[in-house]
Amino acid sequence: MYPEELVKPMRADLASAGFEELYTSDAVESALKQDGTTLVVVNSVCGCAAANARPAAKLSLQNTKKPNHLVTVFAGVDTEAVETARNHMVPFPPSSPSMALFKDGELVHMIERHHIEGRPAEMIAENLIEAYNEFC
Repeated sequence: MYPEELVKPMRADLASAGFEELYTSDAVESALKQDGTTLVVVNSVCGCAAANARPAAKLSLQNTKKPNHLVTVFAGVDTEAVETARNHMVPFPPSSPSMALFKDGELVHMIERHHIEGRPAEMIAENLIEAYNEFC
């Protein structure tokens, strides 16, 4: 588990963009039961989260169509919440960072770590935007 002082600025990066931080299994379940679309970002301390995933998630929100709900869980910190979120992302294996778009509680789009590593934030954001345009 990472110390809170280490992850605080990484949490704030998404929270300042309107993402609700989820800390418990119940909070994840409630978030995914909401009507409409929900983007779940599995945040991480790794470099690809800082350079690619978080900037891409924020950049994607400049699109006209976007998810109704934005939530995030933090891998290596919010263990219960992350496990519950990942259970809803099956059949995809656990990875962090990652991003999942749900529509009315059903997984409709997934971006795994291997889609994030080595790709610019703009390319990842475009991938999200295509999903928003289709499902939001």
